Amino acid sequence: MITFCKNKIYARLMAVMAGAMLASCGGSAEWTVDGRIEGAEGHTMIVEANNNGMWYPLDSVKLDAGGNFKVKHAAMGYPDIYRLRLDDKTLYFPIDSIETVTVVTTASAFDTDYTLSGSKAAERLMAVDRKVAGMLAGKPAMSVVNDSLLKRELGGLLLEDPSDIVSYYIINKRIGGLQLFDPSRPSDLKIIGAVANAFDHTRPADPRTSYLRNLYLNNRKISDAAPRDTLEARLVNVFDITLYDNKGTQHSLEKLASSGKVVLLNFTAYAADESAAFNRELKKIYDKYHARGLEIFQVSVDDDEYLWRQAAAPLPWITVYNSQADGARNLANYNVVALPTTFIIDRKGELVARITDLSTLDSQVAARL
Repeated sequence: MITFCKNKIYARLMAVMAGAMLASCGGSAEWTVDGRIEGAEGHTMIVEANNNGMWYPLDSVKLDAGGNFKVKHAAMGYPDIYRLRLDDKTLYFPIDSIETVTVVTTASAFDTDYTLSGSKAAERLMAVDRKVAGMLAGKPAMSVVNDSLLKRELGGLLLEDPSDIVSYYIINKRIGGLQLFDPSRPSDLKIIGAVANAFDHTRPADPRTSYLRNLYLNNRKISDAAPRDTLEARLVNVFDITLYDNKGTQHSLEKLASSGKVVLLNFTAYAADESAAFNRELKKIYDKYHARGLEIFQVSVDDDEYLWRQAAAPLPWITVYNSQADGARNLANYNVVALPTTFIIDRKGELVARITDLSTLDSQVAARL
C-alpha cells in the first residue's frame, strides 16, 4: 500500500488554500521553526503543511554556512503538524500556537536521529517517533503495526491528552506505508474514537474535527455490519465523483451507480510499485463479470498526469483522473486513507462493501451480480 504522505498530489491547490487562510488571519501572530542541520550547509529545505493527509509546500529556506535556519509563518489559529523535507527525508514537528520549535539533527540522519525542543508537544512527538524507530530496528513494518505492546504504550500516551495535536499525529502515523492505527480494526477504532470525541468537545472549530468524526463514525457503521475480511456499509446513496478520462470524456459515478449495474469503485495511483499487479487482478474480475453487469470506476490520484494517461490508455474500464485542481474532496468523502482502496456498489446504487482482502473480491462481486 502507499500513503498520501509520500505523494505530492494536490500541492498547488493546497498552497493556494493555505495562502487564503493566512491572508484572512490579518494579525502578526507567528510561529517559528529554527535549528541546525549539520552536513546540509547551503541546501534548500522545504517546510510542508498538511490537509488531512495531503501534504503541500508552505515555505522554503536555504541553510547557511553553518547549517542553521529559521522560518517564521503566520499562525493558522489552531494546532497543527508540519514537516521539514530535506531531499527525500522528512522530519515532523508540532505547532500549538505561536511558539518556537527548535530542530537539531544531521543531513545523514535527518529523519531518524534528531532533537525537538521548545514545547511539550514537540518533546512528546519526538518521544513517539523514537519509540516507533526503536521498534522498527531490524523488524518489518508489518510486525511493528501489529505489535500490541507498542499500541498499548502509544494508546496510553494518547489517552493522557486525546485532544492534543500529537494524539492526532499518532492515530494518523504510517509505517512503511501501513497505517499504525487502522480504522478497520475495532481495537484501533476505539482509540481513534477517543481522539475524535476529544476534538469534538474541545476543538469544534478545528478543521480536523469533522475529519476525525467522519473517520470514526463511518468506520464504526461499516465495522458493525461487516464480516471480518470485508467492511460493509448500507448507504442509500453514493457520493458523486464527476471527472474526466484520458480521452476527455466526463464520467459520473452517481450516474453509473444508478444504471442498475454492479460498480467496483477503486482509488489508486499508477505510479505505485504494486499498481500493475493490482490492475491485473482487477482485469481478471472485469473479464469474468463484465458481461454480467460489472463496471469498474477507477480514480487515479497520481501527481504525474502524463504517467496516468499512458497507464490508463490500455485499460478496458472507466479510468478517471483526480487532478491537483480537483483537490481532496472525493477521497475525503470515501475516507480513503491508503491506496489502493476498493468499494462495491450494488445494482440498487448502494455502497455495500469496502474490500480489505483482495482474495475476497471475486466472491464479493459475484454475490452482488
